[in-house]
Amino acid sequence: MDDSYVQERLDILEKSGLQVFAIANHLTGQAVCDDPIDERHRDILSDEVWGNGDPEGVRQRAAEAMKDTARAAARLGVKTVTGFTGSSIWKAVAMFPPASEAMIERGYQDFADRWNPILDVFDEVGVRFALEVHPSEIAYDYWTAKRALEAVGHRESFGLNFDPSHFIWQDLDPVMFLQDFAPKIFHVHVKESIRQLNGRNGRLGSHLPWADPRRAGTSSPQAMAT
Repeated sequence: MDDSYVQERLDILEKSGLQVFAIANHLTGQAVCDDPIDERHRDILSDEVWGNGDPEGVRQRAAEAMKDTARAAARLGVKTVTGFTGSSIWKAVAMFPPASEAMIERGYQDFADRWNPILDVFDEVGVRFALEVHPSEIAYDYWTAKRALEAVGHRESFGLNFDPSHFIWQDLDPVMFLQDFAPKIFHVHVKESIRQLNGRNGRLGSHLPWADPRRAGTSSPQAMAT
């Protein structure tokens, strides 16, 4: 971002009586660790990040874009970036065929190897990254959040974006999550979550689109808070 663009954005905020406390880059972050990289990613990524679609190239360009996101946040005076990390082991969430502990450990190591250099840039510019704990990420529930924090050594620049709507249909206790992870919650999303468990709707979603009433749950648009 050039200086004039940054100042224009800041002027718009000031004129409108608004402030910005966080910026988000979920879709690009998703591609940093995901395996496979496929047509789903082509639909959510910029042309620059997608490039020729070579999976490892996509991951590396996504990582560089996340570093630039930290730099952009710092230029805007923003201290928190929210987003996704992706995961090379989400594909094993059903645990069948059985995933070995070694395979799962490699997934967390891959996450650490790819995100630590990104977090180094966050450290350099004084910005924090808040992972939204969400299905398809390296952290999607209580225990995976704990393991993700451990994987990067609880470094100060890495924390969590608390969005309890993703917990409701998993039967997780948002209050317990808040109590145990409070020091690492950098940002909050607030929205309504509707649980629709009726004996036919399954928690895994049945390959149905978001908001389909045959899914076990859905969420409304969100408001955000620091």
